[in-house]
Amino acid sequence: MTARIGVVTFPGSLDDRDTQRAIRLAGAEPVALWHKDKDLKQVDAVVLCGGFSYGDYLRAGAIARFSPVMEPLLEQAKAGLPVLGICNGFQILTEAHLLPGTMLRNNHLHFICRDQKLRVENAETAWTSDYTAGQEIHIPLKNIDGQYVADQHTLDALESEGRVAFRYLDVNPNGSNNDIAGVTNEVGNVVGLMPHPEHAVEPLIGTGRTDGLPFFTSILKKLVNA
Repeated sequence: MTARIGVVTFPGSLDDRDTQRAIRLAGAEPVALWHKDKDLKQVDAVVLCGGFSYGDYLRAGAIARFSPVMEPLLEQAKAGLPVLGICNGFQILTEAHLLPGTMLRNNHLHFICRDQKLRVENAETAWTSDYTAGQEIHIPLKNIDGQYVADQHTLDALESEGRVAFRYLDVNPNGSNNDIAGVTNEVGNVVGLMPHPEHAVEPLIGTGRTDGLPFFTSILKKLVNA
C-alpha cells in the first residue's frame, strides 16, 4: 500500500505543488487538502507548506490556525499523526501550540531568500531519520517572519531534551534564538522548520543538491515500517 501524505493549501499558500512533487519523488502519494476540509481524508501524515496564509494578517499563521482543517489535524497530531510544518507551516504549528515558541519579524526587518547551511541536531524524529546527527546540509530559505524566539525556560527545555531539530550554521539569517532553524515536539511526530526542503529535492532546482529529500524519504520509511 502506498503511503498517503496530505498537503494543506490555505489562501496564500505558495509551495503546495512543490511539496506534492517532493512527496511524489520520495515514493509516496500526495493528497491535496483544502483549508476548509473538515477531515484529513485518512492520510498517513500531513505537511503544512510554505507561503503567506491569509496574507500574514494579524500575525503569520495566526488566522490559518483557526481554519476548519486544523481541528482534525490538532486532534490527530496529539494522537501521533506525523506533521511537518515548513516556513509558514512552522508558524502555524507554533500558533496552534503544537510546537513551542513563536516566530517574529526578521531582526534586520527584510525579506531574505538564500541557500542556507544547517546542521541536523536530531535525526530521530519521524521526518529526520534519513539524516545523521551532526550532518551539514544546504536548504533554501525564504522568509520575513523567520526569527524563532522563546522564553529562557522553553529554550533550556528544548536544548536539554534534544528537541532542537536543526540549527543555522555560518550565519544566523534572522536572529533566531540559539541559531534554531527547526524544532520537534516531545515525541518526534511533529516537526517545524523555516528553510524549505521541498526546494532541494532535485539537482536542477534550488541549491542544485538533494539535501531536502530525506525529509520525505524519512516519513515514507516511518510509515512503511509502522
